[in-house]
Amino acid sequence: MHQAKLNINVPFFDVDAMHVVWHGHYVKYIEMTRSELLRLFDYDYPTMRANGHIWPIVDLRLKYVASAIYGQEIEVTATLVEWEHRLRIDYIIRCCVTRKVLTKATSIQVAVDIKTQEMLFESPDILLKKLGVERCT
Repeated sequence: MHQAKLNINVPFFDVDAMHVVWHGHYVKYIEMTRSELLRLFDYDYPTMRANGHIWPIVDLRLKYVASAIYGQEIEVTATLVEWEHRLRIDYIIRCCVTRKVLTKATSIQVAVDIKTQEMLFESPDILLKKLGVERCT
């Protein structure tokens, strides 16, 4: 299983007047953790581009369960769950102290050929090689 975890201490500039994290910052937290996950198997955005692909997000879903607050230490976990035709990454944001789930999310990315700007219906071989998996036939 390919998984990355990132701990974040909620900064003051991410909260509103009620000291609750503004909803849009959760996307930043999962993006930070997604980048960490991709770096773990050497397929971060510069590597994607160098291999002729971009991977735009085509679907992003968040379920807010409870609010994170200023000064709270949160743990963001990103788990790669699909890679053959797209990248699907599931996320869980928890309070580090109580382990309470604060947010659940899923992102979907698809490979696009940089030259032709066409979406690929299978993940590029380089991704599978980096993951150490065989293409299912």
